This record gives sequence, C-alpha cells and structure tokens, in this order.
Amino acid sequence: MKILKGAMVVDETTTIASDIKICGEKIVEIGKDLDTSGCEVIDVSGCYIIPGGIDAHTHFDLDTGTTKTADDFESGTKAAIAGGTTTILDFATQSKGKSLKEGLKEWHLKANNKAYCDYGFHMAITDWNDSVCNEMDEMINEGVTSFKLYMAYKGSLQVDDSVIYKALQKSKSIGAIIGFHCENGNIICELVDKYLKKNKTSPKYHAITRPSIVEAEATRRLMAIAEVTNARVYVVHLSCKESLEEVLKAKCRGVDVIVETCPQYLLLDNKKYDLEGFEGAKYVMSPPLRTKEDNDVLWRALAENKIDSVATDHCSFNYKNQKELGINDFSKIPNGSPGVEHRVGLLYTYGVCTNKISINKMVEILCTNPAKIFGLYPQKGTIKVGSDADLVVLNPNKSKFIKADNQVQNVDYTPYEDYKLECEIEKVYLRGQKVSSKGEITCSNANGKYLKRASN
Repeated sequence: MKILKGAMVVDETTTIASDIKICGEKIVEIGKDLDTSGCEVIDVSGCYIIPGGIDAHTHFDLDTGTTKTADDFESGTKAAIAGGTTTILDFATQSKGKSLKEGLKEWHLKANNKAYCDYGFHMAITDWNDSVCNEMDEMINEGVTSFKLYMAYKGSLQVDDSVIYKALQKSKSIGAIIGFHCENGNIICELVDKYLKKNKTSPKYHAITRPSIVEAEATRRLMAIAEVTNARVYVVHLSCKESLEEVLKAKCRGVDVIVETCPQYLLLDNKKYDLEGFEGAKYVMSPPLRTKEDNDVLWRALAENKIDSVATDHCSFNYKNQKELGINDFSKIPNGSPGVEHRVGLLYTYGVCTNKISINKMVEILCTNPAKIFGLYPQKGTIKVGSDADLVVLNPNKSKFIKADNQVQNVDYTPYEDYKLECEIEKVYLRGQKVSSKGEITCSNANGKYLKRASN
C-alpha cells in the first residue's frame, strides 16, 4: 500500500487538502491523517492531485494509404502518460469491403502488449450495409460502445446522409453513441480542385478550402438528422463559432448533442498558415486552425458548459518526409498534428492560470466528462474510493518550455514549440503503479489494459 500525502486533491467539483491511500490498483481511502501502518508514504506537498486524464480522440499507428502516423501505440501511450493522460480512446477503423470485426481485430493487434496506458476503441464505420448494421451489436459485446462517421474525406471515409440516419437509428436502439467529423466533403473537393487548377498549392490553401461555413453546414445537417432520429450524437473537434452556434440552436430544440474541442482550436490560429516556406504544413489538420476570435469563443463556451470535453485528435506525422509529401500540392499533406503529451499542461497553463476556466472545470473536461460519456465512470475520470488509482501529481510551482527535442512523442516537431508550461507533471500513477516521473517513463513494460466499456 502507499499513501500520497500533503496535496490538494481536485475533482470536478471540489479542491480539498487530503491524502490518498492506494491498495493494489484501487483508491481505498481519502482523508486527512490516514493510518500509515504498512504503507509507503509519498510526500507530494504543494502539489495538486488530479485524476488521470482521458484523451478520447487519438490516432495511433494509422495507415493513411500514403504513409503511417509517426506514433504507434507504444510511443503514443508513453507520451500520454508522460503528460498526465492515463487512458486513451483510439479509432479502430473498418476498411472498405471489410467487417467491423476485422477492423477491431486489426486495432487490437496494433495495441496489444504495446500500450503503456489503458485504452479502448471507438469504431469508425466507412462502408455501411445491413451486415455492418448488425455487427454494431457485436461491437457492444466487445466493449466498443461508441462509433464514428465522417462527413468529409470523399472517396475514402465519407458517408452520406442516409447512412447517418440509419446508423443513428441503430445506435439509439443499442445504447451506443456516434461521433461525427463535421465538414461538407463534397464542397471541400470542389474548392480543392478550384485552387489546384489555379496552381495554388501552398499549405495555406488547406485552410482556404475548408472554411468555417463547410464545418457549420455539416454540423447543422447532423443536428437535423439527430433531431429526426432522436439519437444522441457527439461532435468531434469542433473548431469555430459558427459550428458552436448550430449546436446551441439544436440544444434549444432538444437535440441530445455532446461537443468536443481540442487544444489547437483554443491556442493556435490561422496565422500559422502564413509562415514562410512550407512551415504552415505543420498545422495542416482537419478542420484547420481558425481565428483568434474563434479561440476566445471556444474558451468561453468551455467555461459556460457549452463544450463538454477537450481531446487532442493526436495524429502525428513528421515534418520531414511525411508532411513534405504535399510540398507541391497542399491536398497531399497528411492531415493531423501531435498533442497527446501536452494537453494537461496546456489547459492548466492557458486555461486555469489565466482564469479562463477553474481547475475543477479542467478536471471535468479532461477527465470526468470523457469517462461519463464513454462508459468508464467511476472506474476512471474521478478520485473516489473504489476508483482506479489513476492519479496525476501536478506541481504548480515549476515551469518548463515545450521543446520538440525533448518530447516523448515520436515526431520531429510540436505545434507548441517554446510554449511555456506553468506546471510540471511530477508523478503519474496508472492503477496504483508509478509510470512516469517528471516526464520520464519509469515503467519498463507496457502494462496498459484494454477497457471494455459499458453502453448507456
């Protein structure tokens, strides 16, 4: 047994001076002046203890057809725990012509004996038919209770409105939830063709061909289909005020919608696409970065309970040799950026320390809400007796600068280069085992467990 002593313990509603006793993998007692007999006592005075973070949106070991993400499950989950995230939910993906079961098996093989944090899967559906519809029940039995559909990436991932309607009908009947990438893929294709024909090939045209209105239109369309089906929906990586407005109007009509955003849409803006040369390629992601005004709107929405969670959409490609695949054609730049390692530190520094959100709100959007939404609460996402001892010791008295040269993520840049963090992730415990200390991985084995999740 061990006791973490002297910290301020933070959950989604309270911040109290307390000690935490761990026995095996579980929290067994919380309080002051706990009996220390037979316990290792660890002094964490001056620090906060928060629940292990849950990043509900990662893409590890993803093959795009032209390249593969720089982070696999080993390097990606190591980066997660170094930064205070102890659970990730990755996107298993059905290949065209294949079954959901085959897609899930492929992702289990990718993660098995490689994951350093606990993990679960969403299932991305790309090829809808009656058999796939029936397979959704099998996914529930396998602990995969959430799915994803893409309204963009025409010709590969994109599905049409009839598929969305049918899938939502099914998800409602089985207690599942579907996440949606909301962009109008048809219009994007037309805009891409338009600019390439004009020989406009630099990274900034990625953003120009994916304006806010095509995200808002897809969001509005999804809200209408969700209203017709009366099904719960989850909007992934919402990036702009126009899309948020569509969600809020739908909520007023009674639509059951949950919203996720990402650190990049809170902290970075579209001026990055004006960098010299090919540097803007580092920020090519979908949706693209928006305006400073959008950043501010999303921060306020978090504080006002209008956005429910912050995940990373970690999808890392090296600048050299991978992003450079699109050096002569912006549409060939692999979409995505790294972020799983720095999510907690960024939200603490640029949210809590600037009084945009409270530390309790930070815990709610990074830990508790994802656990509740995706069937992991109260095992994960909170600090309660009986919960997994996934604990992060955050020291607010230290600071550091983010540098690509010393990150755990297996990628040659970070979009947050030289951002100052006003904290240090001093210790991370996964189910009671210390797995990271001051950003260094302290466990020698990949002890992450697959999490079979419950449906709602």
